[in-house]
Amino acid sequence: MKIKPTYKMPFRRRREGKTDYKRRLRLLLSKKPRLVVRKSLKYIRAQIVEFNKKGDRTLVFAISKQLKNFGWNYSCDNLPASYLTGLLVGKRASEKGVKEAVLDLGLNPSTKGSRIYACVKGALDAGLKVNVSEEVLPSEERIKGMHISTYIQKFKNIPEDFEKVKKKILGE
Repeated sequence: MKIKPTYKMPFRRRREGKTDYKRRLRLLLSKKPRLVVRKSLKYIRAQIVEFNKKGDRTLVFAISKQLKNFGWNYSCDNLPASYLTGLLVGKRASEKGVKEAVLDLGLNPSTKGSRIYACVKGALDAGLKVNVSEEVLPSEERIKGMHISTYIQKFKNIPEDFEKVKKKILGE
């Protein structure tokens, strides 16, 4: 005799708090690639991912650690580094022929002017079309790192170095 359980056990990733399946389904129904932005304590990761029945496929990938190859000598978890990471992933996406994407925040909260939106702004400036409101993006002053250079003397060259790295990424 089989005994059926009286409750339904949620998916493992839902139990662990890693995936919101309702939000994921809404993103997948758009049938567009996703711009997946994830932040950790040290780095920002940005990917262009498309859905596949066998598993999601990553088309383009950039992590803020790669900015060191372009001459970025500062922290990789601040607003300017996030913008440059978005610029890098947007440039690589345009080289692969990806024109537009849907923003996937994951379980991160949507906070105006955050590192995630700085990354999205970089992707927008690289030519990737992402449907996002202009008012949630950080100001140009914060993206260039002016807010850091005003209160920490040893980082006074961030705006100049930011422009140099931006030109290297864009190939100018």
